[in-house]
Amino acid sequence: MATTDQIYAKMQASIEEYDGDAAAAAAQEAIAAGIDPAEALEKGFAQPIREVGEAFHRMEIFLPQLVMASEAMKAGVAVLEAAMAASGGKLEKKGVVVLGTVEGDIHDIGKTIVGSMLQAGGYEVHDLGIEVSPPRFIQAAADAKADIIAMSALLSTTMLAQRDVLELLRNKGQDNKYFTIIGGAPVTQEWADQIGASAYAADAPEAVRLLDEHQGEWKK
Repeated sequence: MATTDQIYAKMQASIEEYDGDAAAAAAQEAIAAGIDPAEALEKGFAQPIREVGEAFHRMEIFLPQLVMASEAMKAGVAVLEAAMAASGGKLEKKGVVVLGTVEGDIHDIGKTIVGSMLQAGGYEVHDLGIEVSPPRFIQAAADAKADIIAMSALLSTTMLAQRDVLELLRNKGQDNKYFTIIGGAPVTQEWADQIGASAYAADAPEAVRLLDEHQGEWKK
């Protein structure tokens, strides 16, 4: 039987090689070896996916590779989650995210990649799709008992809907209830500061990194 380090090496290689079948097989091997699923997730999958994100930032890999790496990790995580469920437990989620493209905007590729990366990174993600109205964002966050509301806008004209969500939260006295993160091609840190968003992320790896860094703001 392979050692723990050898199993972790297989898990890491599956992410680096964008191989979902290999990720699932390595995760199953970790379960068979008695490795704690949460530890397997962190040491076998989380670190390499972070390294993939860093490589993307350095422009050493491109968007398709980023997507394939996150999809490979999701295949492995699904095995770990199934094993935990079978034993009556579940993997601890870093946070619960409600995600969507704002009202008036039908672009979903970037939003979908963010959702995939967050899910692969250990977050529970509720993807609301496109053209999500401010009331729907807030109702979905309440229904999901979310910690985070993530909003994408790909047009300068639809950026205003991100502001509308935050204004509605303030009007309801819920502006401190959720960590709010925004992104999209025309979105900037200045816009996030102007409308009072908790954070701005330029891309999917940045979104995961920022949420990881700010966990203390909702994990109290």
